Amino acid sequence: MFKLVRFLKDYKKECAVGPLFKFLEACFELVVPLVMAGIIDTGIKNADTAYIYKMGGLMVFLGLLGLACSLTAQYFAAKASMGFGTALRTALFRHVADLSYSELDEIGTPSLITRLTGDINQAQAGVNLVLRLFLRSPFIVVGAIVMAFFVDVKLAVIFLIATPLIGAVIYFVMAGSVPYYKKIQTIMDRISLLTRENLTGVRVIRAFSKQKEEVDHFKTTCAALMDEQFLAGKIAALLNPATYVVVNAAVIAIVWGGGFQVNEGRLTQGEVIVLVNYMSQILLALVALANLIVVFTKASASAVRINEVFEILPGVSDSGRAVSALSDAPRVVFDNVSFSYKKAEAAALSNLSFAVPAGLTVGVIGGTGSGKSTLVNLLARFYEVSAGRVLIDGADVRDYPLAQLRQKIGIVPQKAVLFKGTIRDNMRWAKQDASDAEIEQALKIAQGWDFVASRPAGLDTVIAQGGKNLSGGQKQRLTIARALVGRPEILILDDSASALDFATDARLRKAIKNETKGMTVFLVSQRVSTLRNADFIVVLDDGKAVGIGRHDELFENCSVYREICLSQLEKEEA
Repeated sequence: MFKLVRFLKDYKKECAVGPLFKFLEACFELVVPLVMAGIIDTGIKNADTAYIYKMGGLMVFLGLLGLACSLTAQYFAAKASMGFGTALRTALFRHVADLSYSELDEIGTPSLITRLTGDINQAQAGVNLVLRLFLRSPFIVVGAIVMAFFVDVKLAVIFLIATPLIGAVIYFVMAGSVPYYKKIQTIMDRISLLTRENLTGVRVIRAFSKQKEEVDHFKTTCAALMDEQFLAGKIAALLNPATYVVVNAAVIAIVWGGGFQVNEGRLTQGEVIVLVNYMSQILLALVALANLIVVFTKASASAVRINEVFEILPGVSDSGRAVSALSDAPRVVFDNVSFSYKKAEAAALSNLSFAVPAGLTVGVIGGTGSGKSTLVNLLARFYEVSAGRVLIDGADVRDYPLAQLRQKIGIVPQKAVLFKGTIRDNMRWAKQDASDAEIEQALKIAQGWDFVASRPAGLDTVIAQGGKNLSGGQKQRLTIARALVGRPEILILDDSASALDFATDARLRKAIKNETKGMTVFLVSQRVSTLRNADFIVVLDDGKAVGIGRHDELFENCSVYREICLSQLEKEEA
């Protein structure tokens, strides 16, 4: 938790003022019993109505001051905790955005979402409660004991005995329940992950009629949570009875001893009431401190999970230095490139070498898991090569600032991703000042203008979250158009036409070839028909290039490519 204190640096004033006003509230609270003693010993004893009203007014005044201090402390504590949560959430989101695909794959999206939401909220609640109670509760305990000594030394000894006993009870109850609270936090995280996975994958679950199994799985997890909560609750339930036994015993001792002293004239009735009130204040302060410990424990567990993300360093660093392209160099060069995913048994790519002059169309084909997507992800530097070099315009991609590199590349991923907003908003991701004419041209190349123009709102058509109001083919065409709007030097289509019919796919490829002169195009596909007219084709098998050449050459000389062709085309067509 202490590692996250740096996010409070802009709220030093709030962190100081909040506890200070809680301290003042505690001071007023400690004075109130003394005023009450004056009312009993002087006002009631002497039937002095004026004095009673006077001291009663003082009590009301102290109460109002305490309330004002409490509200002020709450305001500053809330301001500091919310600022802390905002700064932490922003920093964590920024850190996650800098992580490469490799680190994101390692943590997992559902877990990151949980840490960005639930864990940060828990840490924020912990900061709020600490600022309100970490100074007040100990001061009340110590202050009540000191004030008791001023009232009567002999009876104050009871406080010295009772307070450690109450503290011991709270300690043992917390020691028994805190481990269960940690387990509860872990199970809550599991439930959150399970919920997110089921909601995002609801179509798959229903398609396989797995609703009952998933409900049973969720029920089992919730039952485990309930069991841990019961155990924690049983132990925590001992807190109030055990502490009240000690407090009531102390109160009895105070009243008993105080009664004898009152009879002897060494103590007044009001002073006995003062001591009883101080004992009650100690109890409430220690119970509040126990609640603080519980919340702080949960916040600490969440803080550990948050720090785990911060400790993961981005695998892809930004050079920050602009790179000048070499005009006579090939557009793309893979120089003996190898790559392995973390914890993978085998390399995804091994010793891959080829060069692509500017303006050519390159096809990439191979079986599932052969390394096709890995190849283009290395080109865009979403992953860092394990060995070898990837060159663009004669310069290593690692030497490019990421902004400059990504500006050169337009990538259309396998899964079409659109963002909530209008079609125009989505089209301007690659070029913020793109005109409607540029957007229209990109949509025409991507074969998406017809369905956009048919919508009443045209480019102002609102896209639902995740593009749920569009078909798969429409989403793919929009993502292709989005990449084309930026007029990249390199266009990567990673199996991005899989949802298109063959006629639309053919028109798309023809339009890209005719309308994007000088653009180097990488076509990743399982369809031979999509790649057969490429300037050359890279055939991958288990991460290795088993063939590089044109369609006719590969059909004759590459058995892997020939097998793929014959599985999709008649021998005469191939």
